Amino acid sequence: MSLAPLLSASPAIQFHAFAAMAAFGLGLIQFAAPKGTLPHRTIGWVWVALMIVVSVSAFFIHQIRLWGPWSPIHLLAIFTLIVLPIAVWQAHRHAVDKHRNRMVALFIGALAIAGAFTLLPGRIMHAVALGP
Repeated sequence: MSLAPLLSASPAIQFHAFAAMAAFGLGLIQFAAPKGTLPHRTIGWVWVALMIVVSVSAFFIHQIRLWGPWSPIHLLAIFTLIVLPIAVWQAHRHAVDKHRNRMVALFIGALAIAGAFTLLPGRIMHAVALGP
């Protein structure tokens, strides 16, 4: 494992990847920690901010071009930017089941599944995790 491929990538990719890794780690903590507490809400706000960074920074990455400069990951970024405020609002309204379902779906879809695709051969994170 070497961070060299990531550190030699563009700043947008670095920003995106480090924010995604931090969001993934905080998401795991959120799953394990007690819900509804001040730490849960505080970490949740940090996680939401990181997910906004991950989503917005995706619009500056154009390595996979299916429709001009765009790819399915850009659709996922739009989806995330729509669902995040809805999930936060549901927490505010104490619609706990809806809040939980949306946040878990975002974690699985936008971080776990999308992150798994970054480990495919030829991708930067593949080189980071498994070497060239």
